[in-house]
Amino acid sequence: MKTVRHILSLSGGKDSTALAIYMRDRVPEMTYVFCDTHKELPETYEYLDKLQAFLGKEIVKLSAERGFDHWLSIYGNYLPSSRMRWCTKVLKIKPFEKFLDEHVGDIPVFLYVGIRGDENRTAYVTSKPNVKVVMPFQDNDIDLAGVHRILETSGIGLPSYYEWRTRSGCYFCFFQRKKEWAELSRRHPELYEAAKQYEKYDQERGVRYTWNQKESLDELATPDRLAEIDAQHLERMARQRKRRPNQPLYEVLEDALDSEDFDQPCTFCHS
Repeated sequence: MKTVRHILSLSGGKDSTALAIYMRDRVPEMTYVFCDTHKELPETYEYLDKLQAFLGKEIVKLSAERGFDHWLSIYGNYLPSSRMRWCTKVLKIKPFEKFLDEHVGDIPVFLYVGIRGDENRTAYVTSKPNVKVVMPFQDNDIDLAGVHRILETSGIGLPSYYEWRTRSGCYFCFFQRKKEWAELSRRHPELYEAAKQYEKYDQERGVRYTWNQKESLDELATPDRLAEIDAQHLERMARQRKRRPNQPLYEVLEDALDSEDFDQPCTFCHS
């Protein structure tokens, strides 16, 4: 007789972490998984360790058989971008679907995703007919403030990278805003330098391969440019505080950073 599997996919971000806390006692048989690109921030691994201790259950770490550098060469050294998100496909989705094939098969699966009630995003949808996506926060109208309450009440709190970055993902994620790149250069200069090594200039074709469309990481990290980015960020923070004076600091930061761009990463990398 078939049984039912319950799986919650973690991104290393606040929303999926809050969902894991929320579901811990509601579905004790839950399996928690994290697709590890091995290019994550150190703070992400620390946050997952805290969550694992709280859950009292192992977070299963999944990885692709070949890493980012291998796939970069397969894709002709084209860096991933919002228009070509091959990194999510090969380093996140494929390992997860392989896990489903090897450990679940055709057993019915409920896949829990941490999309909030105040978000207008779609969840990753697998082609596997036995998998049903469940979004408890949307079903119960739990918004950003509700997620924050869950994290604070549990003692887990926000991830430490939230001091300067509000999205989980690889340290060189192309969805990073300018301010987040600037802070990466200060807080993790070794990772910033590693990200710079992936940028290339094809002199014959006159084509640049950079994480940002308009400037390289070398250009972004000049003192004058960093000062400009900092000033623009402070202006956005001030405008947000003026518009909503009683808004918590974490929301001020998130809204100020979100005002830099309109692209949204997928739920596998950011939730």
